[in-house]
Amino acid sequence: MSVTVNVRSELRRYKLPEDFKVALERLLEDNVDRVHSRTRVSSKPLSIKTQGYRVQKICRAFVELREIGYALQSPWALKQKHVEALVELWVSKKQTGGTIENKLTYLRALAEWMHKPNLIGPLESYVDRKEHGLVRSYIATEDKSWDGNGVDPIEKLAEIAQTDKYVAVQLRLQLTFGLRVEESFLLRPVESVGDDGMLHVTRGTKGGRNRVVPIGDGLDVLKEAAALTNPVSKTTIPLGYTKQQWKDRFYRVLRKHGVRKSALGITAHGLRHQNFHTMYEALAGVKAPVKGTGVIAPKVQHEEARRQVVEAAGHSRPSIANAYLSTHRVQLQKAPGVTLDQVRDAIVKFNGNKKAAANFLQISRQSVYRILERSRECDK
Repeated sequence: MSVTVNVRSELRRYKLPEDFKVALERLLEDNVDRVHSRTRVSSKPLSIKTQGYRVQKICRAFVELREIGYALQSPWALKQKHVEALVELWVSKKQTGGTIENKLTYLRALAEWMHKPNLIGPLESYVDRKEHGLVRSYIATEDKSWDGNGVDPIEKLAEIAQTDKYVAVQLRLQLTFGLRVEESFLLRPVESVGDDGMLHVTRGTKGGRNRVVPIGDGLDVLKEAAALTNPVSKTTIPLGYTKQQWKDRFYRVLRKHGVRKSALGITAHGLRHQNFHTMYEALAGVKAPVKGTGVIAPKVQHEEARRQVVEAAGHSRPSIANAYLSTHRVQLQKAPGVTLDQVRDAIVKFNGNKKAAANFLQISRQSVYRILERSRECDK
C-alpha cells in the first residue's frame, strides 16, 4: 500500500530505542493507511491527518510505557498487562472516556496488524466507567449554537468579514448547510452543485461518508463562495495557503473576534449545531429539546425531523441526532431551580454581564439565556 505520511520523520520525534523504531516503522509503513473502522463507508485509504494521529498516539503510548517502567524492546512484545497499565495511567491523569477510547482504538489497529485481534478490549474491560466518571454521553446537555449563547450569527459574521472575507464565507457555508469546518474549506462551490439541485458534500467528510444537502435559500452563499474560489484548487482556501496554513489563519481570525469557549462561549462547530436546530424546528414545528422550552413535538414529526438531521449531518447512527438536539428527558433533569426574577436581579447586579450573572447563580450561561427566552415566549 502507498503511504502518504512520513513515518520515519514522525518516529524521530520520540525517544524510543533504534531497534524498536525499525520494527515499528515497518509495521506502520505497511499498515498505517489501512481502514480499521467498521462504520467507515469509503474504501479510500485514510487521510494523511488520520495517519499522522495513528503514528503519534501509538508512539506516545510506547513512550508512556517506558516512563512507567515497561521498557519494551519491540512493539511485538505488547501484552495485556501493558494495555492495563496504560489505561490506569490515563485514568490517573483524569483523561475523559472519549479520549481513552480513541487511544485504545489506535492500539487496537496496531494489535490487528500484529495478528493479535483480541489483545485490546473495550474500555469497560479495564476500568469501571461509572466509578471513574468515564461514561461517554452522546446526548447534548448544553446548547452549543451561537444564538443559544446570545450571539447573533449574522452580526458576528459581518464583523468577521471586515477582517477576512474568506473566513466569513466559510462560516456562512457552515451555518447554511451544516458543514464541518474542514468540509467548508474543501468545498468546491461550483462543482458541488449537482444536476439534482442539491449540494454534494464529498471532500473532508468524516469517515468518507459523502452526502447531499438541500440548497434551499443558500444559493446566494454559494455564489459568494464561488466568487472567492481558488483558481487552482477550486476550493475556498485562498491561493498561497496549504490546508494547514489556512486552518491556522482561520482559527486566529476566530480568536480575534472572540469565537472560542473561553470568550463568547461559542466555536465554529456551533454553527453546525445551529443549522440542525433550525432544520429540526422547521420540520417538527417546535424548538429542539436542547433549547429547553419544554414543548414536545408529536412523535411522528419528531422522529422524521431527527432522521433528516442525521442524514444532513452525514452520520450513520440515528441516535447521533441527540448529540445536536438533546432529549426532553435530559433537559428536564438538568433544569436549574432558578427563577426569572433571580436571573434579572443578577444581570442588573453585574451591569448586564450575563456570564458573571450565571457564575453568581451557579448555573450555565446557556441556562440564563434559556430562562430569559422562556419569559419572552410567555409574554407573546
